[in-house]
Amino acid sequence: MWERIRQIVIKELRQTLRDPRMRAILIAPPILQMIIFGYAVNLDVERVRLAFMDPDRSAASRDLRERFTASPYFELVAMPENGRDAERLLDRGAAQAVVRIMPGFGSGVLRGEPQEVQILLDGANSNSAGIIANYASGVIGAYNRELLQAQQTRRLVGRTREGPVRMTLPGVRAETRIWFNPELKSRHYFVPGTMANIILLVTLMLTALSVVREKEIGTMEQIMVTPIRPIELMLGKTIPFAMVGLVDMAAVTAIALFLFQVPFRGSLLVLLLASVLFLLTTLGAGLLLSTLSATQQQAMIGSFFFFQPAFMLSGFTFPIRNMPEAVQWMTLLNPMRYFMEVVRGVFLKGVGVEVLWPQLLMLGIFGVFILGFSAMRFRKRLD
Repeated sequence: MWERIRQIVIKELRQTLRDPRMRAILIAPPILQMIIFGYAVNLDVERVRLAFMDPDRSAASRDLRERFTASPYFELVAMPENGRDAERLLDRGAAQAVVRIMPGFGSGVLRGEPQEVQILLDGANSNSAGIIANYASGVIGAYNRELLQAQQTRRLVGRTREGPVRMTLPGVRAETRIWFNPELKSRHYFVPGTMANIILLVTLMLTALSVVREKEIGTMEQIMVTPIRPIELMLGKTIPFAMVGLVDMAAVTAIALFLFQVPFRGSLLVLLLASVLFLLTTLGAGLLLSTLSATQQQAMIGSFFFFQPAFMLSGFTFPIRNMPEAVQWMTLLNPMRYFMEVVRGVFLKGVGVEVLWPQLLMLGIFGVFILGFSAMRFRKRLD
């Protein structure tokens, strides 16, 4: 039995690797996709194009403008004279945000009265607009705290001139410490997820196309009259692409570590174990698609129909907790969700089996079930 499986594996590898186009498909697309996704999927907002509208032209408004220009997140590109000019800047995309100072801002600050600063944002990209709003609120909040501190200092000085006064300024200061991704780089969050998507797509399509190719060229009937049993043929067809999947996983992991500098705080053995369990699912799904397809074109279309829901419901881009409750229950049937959690947990959090065992267990259950069901259907198609 094992000798026949070994011969099938050798035959699959030779048939796959002797074709220059197939050799390129095995390695080049995963690497290119990893590089492209790593650079393209980036939600960080840097160097925001800022317009500052200041009809007040007071010392206080100039001070606030200097706070924005000193921030590493903003770049002053224009100073519109009126609302119409500010609107044109936003319409053309020349500015992503407009800070508008109201008349009387400086005199109101000197009197200690509350003042308003209007922030106009380009909301075409809601994610970027939210981030820019937080940046601007942080700058204005820091400026406001300094104003309050200066006012309290002036009051203390005035009272001490009249006589000794002991006064304690009550206050609560929040100190925020961010774990796992201190710099809040979205690339550190998305690159590990991209690895999972690439492995799913590559192994799924290769397995589905491999079996269908035998049907199209007419060699499946020749294989059926040989002493090879269906389980041996199934293993011989899937083992080579499991090896390819592990090689691709190693390649994209190296790119994540050395090119994109994604921190790796966990164990390579845990990542390897999760990859093997996940490959059981992808190879089983590819085998199932091969039994449902009569041509390679049908198998390819079926692969995309399987990949898209798995991708959308994996939590790669959209947090699962933000989805409707019914959809959240559906994600529990998606093996991609569990592998995504394992990859990000190993890379960013450095957690091990003691934390990730529920995800690993679910990957094992899904892998055994899908591969077993596909094997049963594969056997029926050959009998």
